[in-house]
Amino acid sequence: FLNKFFGAYMPAELLESITIIDTPGVLSGEKQRLERMYDFPNVVKWFAERCDLILVLFDPHKLDISDEFKRVIGALQGNDDKVRIVLNKADQVSTQHLMRVYGALMWSLSRVVRSPEVPRVYIGNFREGPYESEENARLLDLERDQLIVDLKDIPRRNVARKVNEFVKRVRTAKIHMLIISALRERMPSMFGKEKKQKKLVETLEDVFFEVQRKHNLPVGDFPPLEPFRDCLKAHKIEKFPVMNKVALKTLDEVLENDLPTLLERFGNPFDAEG
Repeated sequence: FLNKFFGAYMPAELLESITIIDTPGVLSGEKQRLERMYDFPNVVKWFAERCDLILVLFDPHKLDISDEFKRVIGALQGNDDKVRIVLNKADQVSTQHLMRVYGALMWSLSRVVRSPEVPRVYIGNFREGPYESEENARLLDLERDQLIVDLKDIPRRNVARKVNEFVKRVRTAKIHMLIISALRERMPSMFGKEKKQKKLVETLEDVFFEVQRKHNLPVGDFPPLEPFRDCLKAHKIEKFPVMNKVALKTLDEVLENDLPTLLERFGNPFDAEG
């Protein structure tokens, strides 16, 4: 993929704060028989996990959902809040035809997008030059302007996403510390350590539940049980460190004080335009 990947500079104010990645188009029909020299859905997944906004473009004359497109949609799972649908070249059809196209598009998407919320759909023609038909010019102008607003909001979402990821890491570290401490406290000081460790590993869900109840923590923040259990088997619980209350207090202060302050320090570079 990198052998075919290249960049370009454009004199646009918007691009001073964001970078646009244009992935290869999805193959359909007979073209699907042509093998790419790389795993295209995996490339899409890699970019989707790291970007702040995903634009999926459709042509009103080509609404078919190919097998490759289904795999690409599958690669976007877990990033549903980032996805926006763009129905491009909408000035090439009449109002009546556009309504049919929009309905067909939503029906097709409902079959492949596994999300309770429908992605935002932008309708327009996003090339330079006049519209081929002025019938829906007002609607297309409004949609284009709204898409630009969405793009200019990327820097703010980028900061929020990074802070949210950091919050997730801090909360994970805290829960990991509490679990390790709870396991360590249950170990005997002298005899029967091996037998006790085996029992703790087998009843790890009980330790998770007690930590969650004692500290009133969200269940969703806990690590997956079975991978944690498998990892625990490779370590000696008796050698785990005891609880560092100072470190735990520091993590709480980061979550309660430092992160809200951090969010206030960073804004959107486009906010000053208004």
